[in-house]
Amino acid sequence: MLVRSGGTRRRPPAAALPCALAGLPLAACGAGRAGSAPAAPVPWTTTAPSYVTGVRLSGDRTLLFQARVPSGGAVCVRDLEAVLADATTDLARVRVTYVSPAADRASGCTEERSATAKPELPAPLRGRDVVVNNFTTFTPDGATPPALRLCGQLGCDPAPTGCTSASYEQAVPATDVPPHTTSRNAQRCDGEWLVLDLSTRMGPACAGETDPACSARQDARWFYRARKTGWRPVARTRSGGCTDVHRVEPAFPKALCATLEPLSG
Repeated sequence: MLVRSGGTRRRPPAAALPCALAGLPLAACGAGRAGSAPAAPVPWTTTAPSYVTGVRLSGDRTLLFQARVPSGGAVCVRDLEAVLADATTDLARVRVTYVSPAADRASGCTEERSATAKPELPAPLRGRDVVVNNFTTFTPDGATPPALRLCGQLGCDPAPTGCTSASYEQAVPATDVPPHTTSRNAQRCDGEWLVLDLSTRMGPACAGETDPACSARQDARWFYRARKTGWRPVARTRSGGCTDVHRVEPAFPKALCATLEPLSG
């Protein structure tokens, strides 16, 4: 249709057509628009877990490694594996790795979850210690099968117990808590029993203690009993007093818990 304006005829501008109707390939659609360049692919890299939380023995040759791996995105981990790096007469050295895009925050993999790797040993484990990524050691000595015992900073023998700061730090990994949990306060200890307040950072990933996102924490009070294998957790609460621990461990000394205040925050 022609439109008359001031005695001059002009044709209205043609309506924009969708790419599909215009017969253009999808890749060319909007190629000239600002900011339409495709994003660079997120790289996948091979790395080790932030923490191996436990090792169990299935049969006499299969080890089950519980490891913390990235999560939060659509796909954050593939090829999680545990490979026997060295089999000496007294140690089983295992390398645990996975492939992940978590090094790039654009992947969305900013959280963590638990996953299991299952290597097969060429020979029965028997009494050998298991060294993971040349860093963490687990031992069957004094452990309750099928679980292996996590060795502490003082080594696997003697067991890491006692009323010392090093002992308290070694009690934390023995507890079912996230790996970034820290010992906030050792409330009571008599060498046989221990009360430990633990603090776990919650919320999104943050850039250090000065980042406000790092301030969100969840606190819990744990009660332990000393065993040959180390501090063994027996109860958890946020309440004060002895009521919660006595429900599961009546032998816990009242003198160590009667005056405990409830946790706040």
